[in-house]
Amino acid sequence: MAVVFLLYVVAEVAAVWAVASAIGLLPTLGLLLAGAIVGSWLARREGGKAARAFMATARSGRSPHAEVTDGMLVGLGGLLILLPGFVTDFAGLLLLLPPTRGFARRAWLRRIERKVPVSHRHYGGVIVVDSEVVREPGEPQAQPRRPVIDSE
Repeated sequence: MAVVFLLYVVAEVAAVWAVASAIGLLPTLGLLLAGAIVGSWLARREGGKAARAFMATARSGRSPHAEVTDGMLVGLGGLLILLPGFVTDFAGLLLLLPPTRGFARRAWLRRIERKVPVSHRHYGGVIVVDSEVVREPGEPQAQPRRPVIDSE
């Protein structure tokens, strides 16, 4: 982790140095300030859109996975925009723009799906529907069982 932080600091210093060498110190500071202002405005706008999309999806009864992920990516983009430097501003801007945020969301979800195994539970022919145990068609009457509580 320390190596990643060191690489981040070196990349930010190199980017600021390169821009300052090309356009001067005051324009570089102006660019950094403008990036923070525009990025904050964009983060607020996209965060509001993500919140409205989440509420609409939740009201319709559908699962709001994409909307929650979008909200988290907008929050991360806003945080990156607020950190000083051109590298974090660029990364934050990519997370705030809807087309690149969609790409980041899909990549993030694919990575999570690879790391977290999906488990399927089978309770020996027992189907649990709204806390009521029913048996599969053609299965003999089973002895009463204690309710199975699934914590997932």
